Amino acid sequence: MSGPEVVTLGCRLNIAESEAMRALARDQDDLVIVNSCAVTAQAVRDTRHAIRRAHRDRPGARIVVTGCAAQIEPDTFAAMPEVARVIGNADKQVAASFLPDTANTKIRVSDIMRVRETAPHLAGAFADHARAFVEVQNGCDHRCTFCVIPYGRGNSRSVPAGLVVEHIRALVEAGYREVVLTGVDVTSYGPDLPGSPTLGQLVERILRHVPDLPRLRLSSLDSVEIDDRLFDLLTGEPRLMPHLHLSLQAGDDMILKRMKRRHSRRDAIRMVERLKAKRPGIAIGADLIAGFPTENDAMAANSLALIDECDIVFAHIFPYSPRAGTPAARMPQVAPPVAKARAAALREASRRRRTAWLATQAAYVQQVLIERDGQSGHAETFAKVRLIDAAPMRAGEVVAVRPIRLDGEILIGVAA
Repeated sequence: MSGPEVVTLGCRLNIAESEAMRALARDQDDLVIVNSCAVTAQAVRDTRHAIRRAHRDRPGARIVVTGCAAQIEPDTFAAMPEVARVIGNADKQVAASFLPDTANTKIRVSDIMRVRETAPHLAGAFADHARAFVEVQNGCDHRCTFCVIPYGRGNSRSVPAGLVVEHIRALVEAGYREVVLTGVDVTSYGPDLPGSPTLGQLVERILRHVPDLPRLRLSSLDSVEIDDRLFDLLTGEPRLMPHLHLSLQAGDDMILKRMKRRHSRRDAIRMVERLKAKRPGIAIGADLIAGFPTENDAMAANSLALIDECDIVFAHIFPYSPRAGTPAARMPQVAPPVAKARAAALREASRRRRTAWLATQAAYVQQVLIERDGQSGHAETFAKVRLIDAAPMRAGEVVAVRPIRLDGEILIGVAA
């Protein structure tokens, strides 16, 4: 093995940062880095399981835990006998944090709220994927009542556009055909930078200055922050992929208010209607939480109906789990079996919607970014596609595929 093993949990931002840490600790073959997630209680449990599995599989390795769960609950992970060190989200930007420490400092977790910049070297990590994930923003200034992530990531801060363009140009020169802009709250990009650029202006600059980049994607967007400039790009720029993931969280106005979200149910529906009116082929994904405190059957039904009303074909469904210190944890709770049942209903509705949508996609030739197995990948809409009767292709290559049938939730096709 060359360099550390990195175990990544959670979001696309973690994927980018994991690759940056792999580069920082590239000479340490005896190291396992577990990059944790804290978005739900289950994510924290998954982190503990990943640590124990890493210790079982590589008993002689040093295990370093970092990421949001480590930042928020350092003592929890430091108490695990398998863990050599716990590193905070700011401290993981420093190569020395991963070196063996004769002083045996087990916890290195700085105050994330004091961080004012996003490290430039994290802005363009070379991901071990067919597509590259580029961090353009970190942290969050909003305080949704269910969310602990601001306490793991700190306040919102943006990477200067020039650095972003420079890194994306290097990625394209290295052979990447698709780049995903990532962050904690990507649509809040820019107000902390000189001139207060917007996300739309950043996208324009990338497309103008990196003309050889064929495919650009955006990670999860807050629909209420999609301004006219960004809207026009999303609906009119062919190099910006026709696939959006929206941070909706719920489909009931009272629940949205209690979550401290900034949009209404009608805002979400109207935004999707506008997007589809100008770019009918755009595919919509969304995050939805089932069983938020005080949610009754009628409120849950409103969220369920949102699947159809917003044509959500890629849904990330989370049964609510209380996070200590958040306002939602002090609200009247929905029984966990009820939350799980509502989550299952949302997943089934999304599955039906996705299957029906995929059947329509089978009529079109798909431009597919081939992934590491050499025989499958994702179309521009992010539909999963698998080739048959073809030799394995190079990961990262974009090929035209003619679908011939649908196998579950995967389009099966041949090279066009």
